[in-house]
Amino acid sequence: MDTLPQYDYLYLGDNARAPYGSRSFETVYEYTLQCVHQLFDNGCELVILACNTASAKALRTIQQKDLSLIDPKKRVLGVIRPTTEIVGNYTKTNHVGIFATSGTVSSQSYVIEIEKFYPDIKVFQEACPMWVPLIENNELSGAGAEYFVKKHIDHLFSQSPNIDTIILGCTHYPLLKSLIEKHLPKQVTLLTQGHIVADGLKDYLMRHPEMETLISKNGSVQFLTTDSAELFDKQASLFFGKDIQSKHLSLK
Repeated sequence: MDTLPQYDYLYLGDNARAPYGSRSFETVYEYTLQCVHQLFDNGCELVILACNTASAKALRTIQQKDLSLIDPKKRVLGVIRPTTEIVGNYTKTNHVGIFATSGTVSSQSYVIEIEKFYPDIKVFQEACPMWVPLIENNELSGAGAEYFVKKHIDHLFSQSPNIDTIILGCTHYPLLKSLIEKHLPKQVTLLTQGHIVADGLKDYLMRHPEMETLISKNGSVQFLTTDSAELFDKQASLFFGKDIQSKHLSLK
């Protein structure tokens, strides 16, 4: 919204079935496709899977199998590719670290995508299953959060002390950014996805005017959640930076 304020946005949080990070490929695909159908039914022409696990486990199947059956003019994009396209601009040692959910790590999506653009880069991954629960319970700076942040940083650097760039491969993790940076070597660059994905979307719309013209432009935003709207509003405001009002949606 900061980068492209003119468009209308509809956000759907599948909070009743979150987190996706530890679920199977089949389950993540099924849940993600249901959400995509819902957003299409609500008038969205372009959907971004603002979740690394969904991008890793469901995006390709939806793009290759489902879109042609739903509506060939609609599009679904993810958050992994925009990040992997630019990571080579930051690393000097060609050793890149990934913090992500167990599902994203096991999918090898970051390894595969980075290899396409930068075959000389070595990728080292660390799954951080406790980070999302800490964030969702607003435990961002206590002793527990510090323990699990330092633990996974130490595990990552035990794979390679030459890592100089790290991708936060989960859209929750930026809320822990200050704590992560506290325990990182000073020369390490920490990449968060928000501005990267927004800039990537801006570039995508410039390159695809046929899609850009289909998107409504009233500067509006609506939030939907599959769980309690009251609970969602409280948690989501941490990410969005201001108070929001969502509506509950049941997925069939």
